[in-house]
Amino acid sequence: MNTEQKALPPFSIGFAAALSVAYTVLYVLPFYLSPTTRPSPTLSRDAPSVIRARIRFVSVSVTLATVVTIYVLATRASVPRWEILRLLGWYPIGIVEIVESLLLTAILFAGPLFEKAVIEGRWKDWIQGQSLYESLSSWIGWRNYVAGPVSEEILFRSLLVPLHLLTTLSPTRVVLLTPLYFGIAHIHHFYEFVLTHPHTPLAPSIIRSLIQFTYTTIFGWYATFVFLRAGNLVAVILVHTFCNWAGLPRVWGRVEPRVAIGGPATRGKEDSESEESKMRKGSWGWSIAYYVLLVAGAVGFQQCLWSLTESPRALAKVQ
Repeated sequence: MNTEQKALPPFSIGFAAALSVAYTVLYVLPFYLSPTTRPSPTLSRDAPSVIRARIRFVSVSVTLATVVTIYVLATRASVPRWEILRLLGWYPIGIVEIVESLLLTAILFAGPLFEKAVIEGRWKDWIQGQSLYESLSSWIGWRNYVAGPVSEEILFRSLLVPLHLLTTLSPTRVVLLTPLYFGIAHIHHFYEFVLTHPHTPLAPSIIRSLIQFTYTTIFGWYATFVFLRAGNLVAVILVHTFCNWAGLPRVWGRVEPRVAIGGPATRGKEDSESEESKMRKGSWGWSIAYYVLLVAGAVGFQQCLWSLTESPRALAKVQ
């Protein structure tokens, strides 16, 4: 009779969940403990002084969470040193995985990229690097494209995911469950919005927060899937930055250039109406091209999802 039993995982689900909740609170709570980070009716979260202070607090919180995670992996789970680095997605850094993850995300955003590059004519700024310089020269840009993606992906992907992988949860359930912490961590924006927009009715504020929770959780599913499949923290950080830059794709409405082509309006009434008619017809052409690319990008994303995230450095097999 075979009495051999399957070895128990190092962590219980309750332990991983408790530590994840603690990390989430540690990440968000400092925003409201200090007057330098706490928004008010006269102080927006976008104020440079608030952004600088929050980045300092978040850096400390993420560092503490990282130290605790490495400690419990090394002591309670007895994970070897180099295996810890692999579980956290820190090493080895696969360039191929980074490129493929960004390519997959760009395919999904084919429509919005076409809108920004061609319809709005930003491709010249991209080539010259002007857009990148302008984005990172402000504290809002630094928060949205550097500090936010780096700190959030370290905490909610690099630290939380390995803790749950070492429980009885399957990799698929890890993909589905761990992003909920990420989504919940953004609910505090409801309080900030109500505080800084006191005249906005409560119902629209709640709907706004629910929408934000939904799309942050959906992104978390994608980022966790990529992290597990590619085993690469840098890849998900750059994907996060890309998505913050691209924003939510438009799914309705006419697509039009932001600036009309041509000089000042010096034509007569008939010429002006003719030009307006041309612009309207042109916008329909742009709109058709945009929505075709939007659908094609979604289809291409679905077809390439598994092939472009496949890697020998995968942390787990997601089915």
